[in-house]
Amino acid sequence: MARVVVIGGGVAGLGCALWLARAGVEVTVVERDPLPDHPDVEAAFASPRRGVAQLRHSHAFLARLRNLLRDRAPDVLAGLLAAGATELRFTENMPPGIEDRAARAGDTDLVALACRRATFDWVLLRAARASGADIRDATAATGLVLEHLPTGPPRVRGVHVSGPGGDATLRAGIVVDAAGNRSAVSRWLVDAGAAEPPARSEDCGIVYLSRFWRLYDGGTPRIDGPIGGDLGYLKYGVFVADNATFSVTLAVPTEDAELRGLLRSSRGFDAAATALRHTAPWMVPGRAAPLTDVAVMAGLRSVHRHLVRDGAPLALGLCSIGDSAVRTNPLYGRGCSLALVQAAAVADIVAAGTPVEALTGAVEDVTDAEVAPWFEASVEQDRMSRAAREGEQAATVYESILTDGLLPAVRSDATVFRAFLRGFNLLDPPSTLLADPDLMARVTATWNARGERPPEPPLGPPRDELLGMVRSA
Repeated sequence: MARVVVIGGGVAGLGCALWLARAGVEVTVVERDPLPDHPDVEAAFASPRRGVAQLRHSHAFLARLRNLLRDRAPDVLAGLLAAGATELRFTENMPPGIEDRAARAGDTDLVALACRRATFDWVLLRAARASGADIRDATAATGLVLEHLPTGPPRVRGVHVSGPGGDATLRAGIVVDAAGNRSAVSRWLVDAGAAEPPARSEDCGIVYLSRFWRLYDGGTPRIDGPIGGDLGYLKYGVFVADNATFSVTLAVPTEDAELRGLLRSSRGFDAAATALRHTAPWMVPGRAAPLTDVAVMAGLRSVHRHLVRDGAPLALGLCSIGDSAVRTNPLYGRGCSLALVQAAAVADIVAAGTPVEALTGAVEDVTDAEVAPWFEASVEQDRMSRAAREGEQAATVYESILTDGLLPAVRSDATVFRAFLRGFNLLDPPSTLLADPDLMARVTATWNARGERPPEPPLGPPRDELLGMVRSA
């Protein structure tokens, strides 16, 4: 069986290496950052990862990911729980407005993980190493080794690397690009005379700011409903993590430079979080100690990049996963889960002995079926958010159905609650809820009754009021 080199030691690369090694495939991971064997999760959280810009941002490890580990790597799931991660069993904590609280088939799948990204990576790295994957850290991939054939696309033969021992070439029959959004594989292909990988890129329209805390008493405020909200000018959420830690994320439209600048300071960020309905209970004085300053991610784009053009691979033996292939708005928390879905698929395709001529296409088929629909959903959600801010009529109606129909139904109807969570957790395709007549009838009935319900408490103050609070902090 061909040796595999994986470029990148993030979630996608480590997950792929884990499952390849356990399938008996010789696999080497090259990661430009140092990956020391930290003694515990706190040391891992404190250690910088230059190549993982989102390390100290909020993360969602959705039910699709948790169930994949449960079914294919139960020891990794057990390791995460032992390291302090917790399972979020959604149907055991329903909103108080739902009267039918009886268990239903499928409830055991509606379980996500609460965890910091550094904790997840720490457990996954240890599991990959213990499974026999060769992890070469502090080693940068610098180019592809390509063999140009008499006809057709070139064939991948390895990767050029630069590490502690100097420059070297790692020979391989298959190369997996898991280098993330900074991947240079597209450029390397063009420089070698291959066709440029086609890509679609859409602006997410937000800047993302996060901060972590640790609860003094180890407990959490009661969670009996949403832990986030959308004010139009600001989206926000609370993310429970491991070992009594949590984070708050604030997402500001790209064009709002004034608010974005004020929220970059710890004082400004905390003042805003204290003023928001669902984050305020977490910001009570004496409840938690800050662990980080405010981390910022900007320049966010949703990208879908292909290694197949007109039905033919651009290079034989080359495939891409994770953010190298598909990147979506991090606000929706889908990245790690979709990356592990791809990683498992690549391991299965390689372990099955798929001919190198068919490998790239087989991986792209999985991506198109399992990941691309969520890319399209992310782009559409971002478009609707921009349209709502700009006051477009269609967006206003859509927003009304969402805020006055779907979300109230989620809080009051056990069937809609489960359907919404299955979609949110990637267990059902994004089109499922809208395509189900019964579900849409329930949402529409709730929307039609919007005038009969008392008004919802505001999710936060108007923008001008919030700006005043943040300025005076």
